[in-house]
Amino acid sequence: MNAGNRIDNAPTGAYGVGRSMSTTAYHRSALFLRDLAREPIEIVRGEGVYLFDDEGRRYLDGASGAAVASLGHGNAEIADVISQQARRLAYAHPSKFATREALELGQKMIERAPDGLTRVIFTSGGSESNETAIKLARQYHLGRGNANKYKVVTRRTSYHGATLGALAVSGQIGRRQPFAPMLLAQPMIAPTSCYRCPFGQQPESCHLECADDLETALLNEGPENVAAFIAEPIVGSSAPGRVPPDAYWRRIREICDTYDVVFIADEVMSGNGRSGRWWAMQHTDVSPDLLTTAKGIGAGYTPLGAVLAREEFHAVMQSVPGNFRHGHTYSGNPLSCTVGSKVIEIIERDGLLANVAARGLQLQQRLDEAIGAHPYVGSVRGRGLLMGIEFVQDRATKKPFPVEVDFRTRFSHACLAEGVYVYQGGGNVDGRRGDHALLAPPFILNEAQAEEMVTGITRALERVTRELPV
Repeated sequence: MNAGNRIDNAPTGAYGVGRSMSTTAYHRSALFLRDLAREPIEIVRGEGVYLFDDEGRRYLDGASGAAVASLGHGNAEIADVISQQARRLAYAHPSKFATREALELGQKMIERAPDGLTRVIFTSGGSESNETAIKLARQYHLGRGNANKYKVVTRRTSYHGATLGALAVSGQIGRRQPFAPMLLAQPMIAPTSCYRCPFGQQPESCHLECADDLETALLNEGPENVAAFIAEPIVGSSAPGRVPPDAYWRRIREICDTYDVVFIADEVMSGNGRSGRWWAMQHTDVSPDLLTTAKGIGAGYTPLGAVLAREEFHAVMQSVPGNFRHGHTYSGNPLSCTVGSKVIEIIERDGLLANVAARGLQLQQRLDEAIGAHPYVGSVRGRGLLMGIEFVQDRATKKPFPVEVDFRTRFSHACLAEGVYVYQGGGNVDGRRGDHALLAPPFILNEAQAEEMVTGITRALERVTRELPV
């Protein structure tokens, strides 16, 4: 850790530098900020795995923003292709036109997709991708004469997007609560958690009760009423790093096939190489019917997302009047698609999938050694460079901290004070309680930078431990 990047006098409850929102420039600006209580750190540039603020401080981007900036910051190759593409063609409306850039990226994605996925619908982000998949699943059933199939089963402790449709199939209570009267109620099943098994099992005694819960829900709702099941192969922001056993997905696939339910794999975070393979589902040898993605597909240089679909969805939509009734203005935008193609090229040329796997193993081992036995650390978990740390008040009982302690914010601010950015979150226990941090650094992270990240996280945890009022 470069001591010059640490902010030794910063209070844990402040954004690294202890600035609060009062009469600051941001307070007087036109921006409508997400956190209205504090002034954000103003980032003025990025270089590799680092971000630099307006006062010259450096932060290791330990979460790639939100698992987005997979190639780091300031990549000159991507900047060049953006410039060249903007001069050639920036936009053509997808209702009437296709572009070479969209065709090329679509082909590249299908060549790397799980078995059976043959078609690509482009979007601008994760919420759009998940809503697109939900609407496609519904219209797929309509086109086959199954008009009653409209419900979408999801898992508790899940997050699939901020728009109302995506939020309706998300299990995060804190995000849903203000909009609950506006959300179509959808059935929810047990989450997958070997650390907090909702059925009281241990890995050695597990009989995949959490997968069988899907069949229970289908029978309760009536399978003739259920269109789809949506889940993340590696859980992202709602309980980062949770990875069920591969047999879970084989059982899910079997249940979905039995009851004619579309299986949607949400790879908005876990896709595009973050697990160490192109798609996290490829670790399981199970293919979904629809796969949604965003975030790392454009590596943070452009808004971009996609839905990958089996051929039968395309065939059914061709056979019905009006075809697929859905679309977004920026779907297949050539500027974004040329970036997506370049991202794939760089990842493969530079061997970054192998680096993701190696750095993921390094981080897992070193974090286990450094903080795995800490009394406030319950679990360090994940696959590749999509990892999570779950914090507990009592390690022996797994009791979470009270919500009012706000451990997640204290820890993330302490990390900033140590020159490391992590993505904070909570609600992994019961929708409200449960504190965690998401770790998802850029694929270009090297061995020394991974060690720097571990050191910063360890020092941040020591800082919070000293100052915690419990």
